[in-house]
Amino acid sequence: MTPCIKLLKQRKIPYTLYQYTHDKTTPSYGKEAIDKLGVEAERVFKTLVVSVDGGLVVAVVPALLMLNMKLLAKTMGKKKATMAETVMVEKTTGYLLGGVSPLAQKKRLPTFIDSSAGDFETIYVSAGKRGLEVELSPHDLSALTDGVFEELC
Repeated sequence: MTPCIKLLKQRKIPYTLYQYTHDKTTPSYGKEAIDKLGVEAERVFKTLVVSVDGGLVVAVVPALLMLNMKLLAKTMGKKKATMAETVMVEKTTGYLLGGVSPLAQKKRLPTFIDSSAGDFETIYVSAGKRGLEVELSPHDLSALTDGVFEELC
């Protein structure tokens, strides 16, 4: 059981867990989740850890879209955002790349959720392991992460 699932159980948050066999050769974890789950692409979100002027933040964005780094930096009143290095992501979150959940990370980071998540009753995010997704309310995700809804893509 991943820290993400433990947190959801502990807080009694409604969720549905989905597991599929992860293909190690896949070029896109998000696209793989969409294909293997057979759900609307717009409801599957990826978790990105970003360095904004040297500080780390989490961006939860639709799996098939690109995070707009300038928009994220501007949202925070900062100048520059870049993807965090893999080693730093894994050390800070406690999750392996491709299985980074926005929930129950080792170190709690400021979290921004693309505003499109609010268009759905539920969304899918990583449950903390490659090939493991959790479906939950975007508002529960926001409450558990202190996440802020912003336009990010």
